[in-house]
Amino acid sequence: MIQTEDQLEDVLSTPSTEDIEAVRHLRGPILILGAAGKMGPSLARRLKRAMLAGGNTGRVLAVSRFSAPESRALFESWGIETLSCDMLQPGALEQLPDAENVIYMAARKFGSTGNPSLTWAINSFLPGLVARRYRAARIAAFSSGNVYPLVPVESGGATEQTPPQPIGEYAQSVLARERLFEHAALEWGTNVSLIRLNYAVELRYGVLVDIGRKVLSGTPVDVTMGHVNVIWQGDANSVAIRSLAHCSSPAFVLNLTGPGTLPVRDIAQEFSTRLGRPVEFHGAESPTALLNNAALCHSLFGPPQVSVAQMIAWIAEWIQRDGRLLNKPTHFENREGRF
Repeated sequence: MIQTEDQLEDVLSTPSTEDIEAVRHLRGPILILGAAGKMGPSLARRLKRAMLAGGNTGRVLAVSRFSAPESRALFESWGIETLSCDMLQPGALEQLPDAENVIYMAARKFGSTGNPSLTWAINSFLPGLVARRYRAARIAAFSSGNVYPLVPVESGGATEQTPPQPIGEYAQSVLARERLFEHAALEWGTNVSLIRLNYAVELRYGVLVDIGRKVLSGTPVDVTMGHVNVIWQGDANSVAIRSLAHCSSPAFVLNLTGPGTLPVRDIAQEFSTRLGRPVEFHGAESPTALLNNAALCHSLFGPPQVSVAQMIAWIAEWIQRDGRLLNKPTHFENREGRF
């Protein structure tokens, strides 16, 4: 079991053999834009560790506003250079160094309903600025499975060929982000990969944490959005890093999640067994859900290394002994796209 946050960070950032090979010859500096979010720190550390393991001494630069000083100190303790930058400010991107490889993680989801103009600025206006500034680079850009419509549960999930049909302003702004990077790929020949993630999980946040906490507290689990996809955050970051090699013009689009369609009811019952708590349910399963089919991802990069059963076991133990949480619920139950 994972006992401490230091141990968790080590597990999340331990590179695979495939990671090491993928970054062995990348030329630095490698920029991670919007690096201080939920996934950025472990991605940056995983990238840095993979490069060092492969003998690559190139620089990894984490770019963020770094409103929390302790976040910046954490990156630097791992040997990752940091640059404080509000990328929306006029001229800010021009102050950043040139780079051949960029991982784009800047995004806004929660609070979108209350301040939609900021959501659109971060999710669509900023990507246009970044795409123009780094049009000569390879750009691996995080996107979201929210660009897809709700699909029949028995379909196995939306594929990369499923036409986008975003629900709500957040999802619409994410599709706008994609369109700006796609424009760069077509207009300037920028090599781009668009990573439609749905949903990343670790012990401090994620769909599984949300469900486990409800079981632990005796709160009824809403099964209206009755099926989900999840993937261990470390596995998601591994694919994002390795997707740099698949950047192309036109843009390369990739669904990123774990295998299979998971019933929320079954997840809650597994937590009930592990936590020794009864579980209550609210609502009835809808015939559609927000689901991704990641068959292409798994054919290119292999299956995730961490199974759903392992994630549930780790999370159950973590929340039962009151391990620290990020307190950022996913709101995966929401079917109207309001976050």
